[in-house]
Amino acid sequence: MSIVHPLRTTRTKKDFLTLMDYSTSEIIDLLNLARELKKQGSSAPPLLKGKILGMIFEKSSTRTRVSFEAAMLQLGGHAIHLSTRDIQMGRGESISDTAKVLSGYLDALMIRTFHQSTVEELAYNGSIPVINGLTDDFHPCQVLADLLTILEYKGSFKGKKLAYIGDGNNMAHSLMIGAAKVGMDCTIIAPKNYEPKESIISYAKEIAKQNGSTVEITNDPVTGIKDSDVVYTDVWASMGQEAEAEERMNHFKEYQVNAELVSYAKKDYIFMHCLPAHREEEVTAEIIDGHHSVVFPEAENRLHAQKALLVHLMS
Repeated sequence: MSIVHPLRTTRTKKDFLTLMDYSTSEIIDLLNLARELKKQGSSAPPLLKGKILGMIFEKSSTRTRVSFEAAMLQLGGHAIHLSTRDIQMGRGESISDTAKVLSGYLDALMIRTFHQSTVEELAYNGSIPVINGLTDDFHPCQVLADLLTILEYKGSFKGKKLAYIGDGNNMAHSLMIGAAKVGMDCTIIAPKNYEPKESIISYAKEIAKQNGSTVEITNDPVTGIKDSDVVYTDVWASMGQEAEAEERMNHFKEYQVNAELVSYAKKDYIFMHCLPAHREEEVTAEIIDGHHSVVFPEAENRLHAQKALLVHLMS
């Protein structure tokens, strides 16, 4: 089974819409480039000198905005913040018109929005690379940084297990795909009726099988986290789901990452979270601030992974 983007059946230009578009070797190449650029730090050459990245935000952000803007500046380029309150797209201009106009001004465009179809339509109508900074279905930039972090702390992907606990949301989708692409086992642990989308589960399982790994879905936290090398969670109510927060709290209360639950993981597990975190909800302070936690190196790796992505797309 495969998933075809509704508006694009072939890659006529380089975009970064989901990790489904990228092969295992392409992902590994990006991670290797990220490691090299991280090692070079401020001494890295200005690979994107004169290049301009536009950044559209329909959803607010800390890590996405700062990491992309800093990455462009450190690589010799420039980034322009475009709130939908400030551009005509927020006042009814069509996505296709916006894509065509911005293609004449910019070298690449990143958007953080609600609907995956918005990103797809921008990519279809624009002539410049388009980057998915986050949608309700996918968060590929975060997972690129996550894979970089796991590689740094665990040395490899083969034979390693990632256990994600919480909502079957954009993070669960992208983690399943990313893990499958690099041959890492992945278990998604979610309450009943909050599992990931079946079409994405099927896709990830197919890719995992090809790469000698597994993707599993379970409602049982103890079974799911058992012998995991990486324990990962996210907020229980994402942006746009605030009205469901109280109801979700009731459904997810047995899925908190705490000392008792992580005792079933491997003794040298690492804890990850895409942030922002709600301490004492999806994870206790003891865990997120403890010695197994790598959430802040993980957050920093957004910068390095996105540098590699920007160089790949724009140079």
